Amino acid sequence: MTRWAAIGLAIIAIVAGVAGAVLGTPWDNDTSTGVAGGSTTATTLDPTLSIVATANLPAVEVYNETLKQVTSTLPNPIESGAPLTFLVRDRHEDWLRVLLPLRPNGSEGWIKASQVTLASHRYKIKVELAAHRLIVTNGTKTILDTPVGVGTTDTPTPGGLYYTKELFQPPNQEGAYGHFAYGLSGFSNVITSFRGGDGVIGIHGTNNPSSVGKDVSHGCLRITNEAITLLARQLPLGVPVEIQA
Repeated sequence: MTRWAAIGLAIIAIVAGVAGAVLGTPWDNDTSTGVAGGSTTATTLDPTLSIVATANLPAVEVYNETLKQVTSTLPNPIESGAPLTFLVRDRHEDWLRVLLPLRPNGSEGWIKASQVTLASHRYKIKVELAAHRLIVTNGTKTILDTPVGVGTTDTPTPGGLYYTKELFQPPNQEGAYGHFAYGLSGFSNVITSFRGGDGVIGIHGTNNPSSVGKDVSHGCLRITNEAITLLARQLPLGVPVEIQA
């Protein structure tokens, strides 16, 4: 767990936000709900799809619920060199409510649709911490069901909804992070600084396969090199990761 570039991981393979995804009509017909700016008209997401927003400008402004105040401005690309991506949660006219790669975990904000490019896919990752299982689906098809190493009692993996925001291939394929490492949008709840980073959690391979399936990490999710390689070859960025207790 770290801000991956801080420990020398080479960005040899970065999966673009739209790679492996399909453009289409991600939203159902308009329905009446109470959302941003006090309006009652919104467009609901198709629940079978994951919608990924990839920045098309050097920076994206994030607004509060009133759509009038900028709460943060996020650079594109991000520090690692990966494209700035968001997981879209809702849409209101020309605005998108997105999950943010910021503390605290679960933070959301509104961005202008004109500042991003949209794509959709049906990949999802579910992690069952107690069972030490990581399950990846594409629609109704399970493409991976594998044991996963998780955080210890002192440095637990935080539950919640996150998404994959960056992908690295370590220069040392036999190192602790294995063949590939995904950085997620979430952070450790107990570690705020780790090896020069800010406690980002991730999914990565390992040079110690016997540790997979146990409580062993500082909060990251550890799977075999074979499993992480399978994911790196198929998944776009912006895949939702639901971590369950």
